Order: sequence, then C-alpha cells, then structure tokens
Amino acid sequence: MTVSGAVHMENHLIDRVGWLRAAVLGANDGLVSTASLIVGVAASAAGTSEVLVAGSAGLVAGAMSMAAGEYVSVSSQSDTERADLAKERRELADDPAAEREELARIYVARGLDYPLALQVADQLMAKDAIGAHARDELGISELTTARPTQAALTSAATFSAGAALPLTVAALSPANLVVPAVAAASLVFLAVLGALGARAGGAGLVRGTARVASWGAAAMAVTAGIGSLVGHAV
Repeated sequence: MTVSGAVHMENHLIDRVGWLRAAVLGANDGLVSTASLIVGVAASAAGTSEVLVAGSAGLVAGAMSMAAGEYVSVSSQSDTERADLAKERRELADDPAAEREELARIYVARGLDYPLALQVADQLMAKDAIGAHARDELGISELTTARPTQAALTSAATFSAGAALPLTVAALSPANLVVPAVAAASLVFLAVLGALGARAGGAGLVRGTARVASWGAAAMAVTAGIGSLVGHAV
C-alpha cells in the first residue's frame, strides 16, 4: 500500500501459468503433430485427398486426445489437492494447537522470530485456518489450483487452432509442393508461436522461438523420412 493509502496493484506473469501452459502445449502439439503427419503422408507419394483426410483425422483425434489427457491428468492433481485439504481439516479439528505450532515453525523457517511467528499463525488461522495451511503448508493457492475443465478445453481449442494451420496450407498447395510448403509454413508458424509463448511467459524471445522451431523441424524431418521409406517399400 502506498503512503497516500491507495492500493498498489501488480500483475505478475505467474497469474498466467495455468492457462498458458495448456495453451502453448496444445497449439505446439497440434501444429507439430499435424504438420508431421501431413508431411509424412505426402512424402509417401499419397494423393492430395489422402493427405487431407489424414490431416483432418489427425486434427480431430489429436484435439480429443489432448482434451481427455489434460482432463485426466489435471483431475488427478485436483483429487490429490482435495485429499490433502480434507486431511488438513481433520488435523485442524483434532489438534488445532499442533497445527498452530506447525504453521508458526514454517514462518520461523522463513525468517520470523518465534513469538512473531506465533502471532502471525494465530491471526491467519483466526481468519481462515484451512486457507493458511493450504497456502503455506501444502503450497495450494488460487493461482496454482488444478482446473481440469479449463485445461481440457484450452488444450483442445489450441490444438485445433495449431493443427488447422498446416492443414490449410496443404489444402491450398499443389500436390507436388505439399511437403516443402507445409514444412516451410509450419516452421514460420512455430517461430511465431514460440515468440508469443515466450512473450506471454516473460522468457527470452530468441530462446523461446529457437526451441519451438528446432523441435518442430526435427519432428517433421523424421516423419518425412519414414514416410518416404514406407512409400517406396509398399
């Protein structure tokens, strides 16, 4: 709070961590997996219709897989959080003095004198005992709490958006140029995605862009090579 009494509001990048992780993962996975699938199928000498069918199937299946995977994964985290909070409520009901001491010891470890730590623990527990223990003992807060539905929907939507980019390029490219066109466009898209993710997360633009683009290029190269080998073999 400032001297004048006005509230000093701050926006931190950690506020974005929940949706940012799912959004970047979904878009990157959708772009890389669908572009690699298209490049691999096209490299096997398949026709444009086969390439588009494979790409469309990859988009739908991938989006559903991402949504299901994120929901199950984050739900497991949510279940663990609820179990820990239920255990903490029982401990608070059974032995509040021990829980007060436990909270005070946490504050002592952070640098407070023991008498002051006890006062802080008393005041926080008087206001919201479970909230104080959830935050300071368990590390559970509003910013980091698991949100399964949000993670699932974000991942599915961003996967679809990422996958739609190489699929659109494939649909608009001549059959003999699908592989280079999709590969080149996807690298550009990946570079932009890496830059946006880095900017949103407060990381370095060059590092974020290079990391995303290099892994995407490697994935497409490997898939194209395998697709070409399989195409010649069959």
